[in-house]
Amino acid sequence: MENIKRLLENARSAAKDAARLSDIQTAGLLKTLQKMLLEETEGICTANNLDVTAMKPGDPKTDRLILNETRIADIAQSLLDIAALPTPAGTLISETRAKNGLLIQKKSVPLGVVGVIYESRPNVTIDVAALCIRSGNACLLRGGTDAAHTNDFLVSLIRKAIRESGYNPDIVQILPTDRKHVTEMLEATKFIDIIIPRGSQELISFVRKNSLVPTIETGAGVCHTYIEKTADLKKAAAIVVNAKVSRPSVCNALDTIIVDRGILKIFLENVYAGLQKHNVEIFADSESYVVLNAMNYQGLNHAAPEDFGREFLDFKCSIKVVDGFDEALAHIAEFSSRHSEAIISENTTLCERFLNETDAAAVYVNASTRFTDGGVFGLGAEIGISTQKLHARGPFALEKLVTEKWIVRGNGQVR
Repeated sequence: MENIKRLLENARSAAKDAARLSDIQTAGLLKTLQKMLLEETEGICTANNLDVTAMKPGDPKTDRLILNETRIADIAQSLLDIAALPTPAGTLISETRAKNGLLIQKKSVPLGVVGVIYESRPNVTIDVAALCIRSGNACLLRGGTDAAHTNDFLVSLIRKAIRESGYNPDIVQILPTDRKHVTEMLEATKFIDIIIPRGSQELISFVRKNSLVPTIETGAGVCHTYIEKTADLKKAAAIVVNAKVSRPSVCNALDTIIVDRGILKIFLENVYAGLQKHNVEIFADSESYVVLNAMNYQGLNHAAPEDFGREFLDFKCSIKVVDGFDEALAHIAEFSSRHSEAIISENTTLCERFLNETDAAAVYVNASTRFTDGGVFGLGAEIGISTQKLHARGPFALEKLVTEKWIVRGNGQVR
């Protein structure tokens, strides 16, 4: 208890130091960290191996945990990308001169102390730290136990880079993995300005229900791809397979295929081989089950009601047959987590309706939902994908790690 209180106090103090760092200083710090990551690749992999070997064999979530040379190089490059972006803090948003002579300005300022609670993915450790540093915030990281060795090693490197650059290392701190400290974070209104949960729906729901600190939700994705009757079926099959199998354990992976009844059989004939090759387990509604069973699809199950609106995070998906566009949109509206949704269609009118009427952070026409990512969208990196509507929606990245402050300059005016 005393230990985490000290960390909270350090973070509040360090937030002032972080806000004072200039654009040049934060960019230079990220470049220092980038070089350090590359130099310490072997040490990172050694620490990461301790976490990976502790995972249950065959667990698809292991993929999110792994850091190898290629992924470390990608993370290092993202640091340079973030350093190249303009800092969002200190921007003059508006300025006006009142009739009484007051100069009234609105500027962007850092949020302060950003608390992030996340699971599995150690790349989040670097992404969050880098984004907070660049935007002038301090951050408190609470990673999961399954990535504890990797996270501890990465935070030690981050703090070393900050210290060697001459700044306060408490700008970035990692909290103990003991679950009791999560509750303390959620009640630390004096020390933390915003909490961002990233992970399972269970984690996000717990934080939303129990946090006294303002919260922005990220992470959970129940993503649909709707195959409309005019779709190019070869294109549709390729998109569906990519969205499901390229990285099934991430939040922008496909969970449910929705297909128009009129093209059900021919679409399933097109997508069959790609899904079967990767041993994708299918939870099919009654109509699609009959077709796939006749095709002798291996790994076929009757869908239960709970298989719709389910984030599989595995080589699994459900199939829903609909009678046209409106029924497809109704299904998405009922079961979507409002993360990423796609339509595959050659009907431009329906495509535009889908983009305008589907309530999600990212909507796609004839493309895989796997593109919902801060780096892909030109944001350098992300803390997560926000599925809510206040303050941030979609990739929650550098530009959203600020708030506003009104600055008023006078010369003796009174009201």
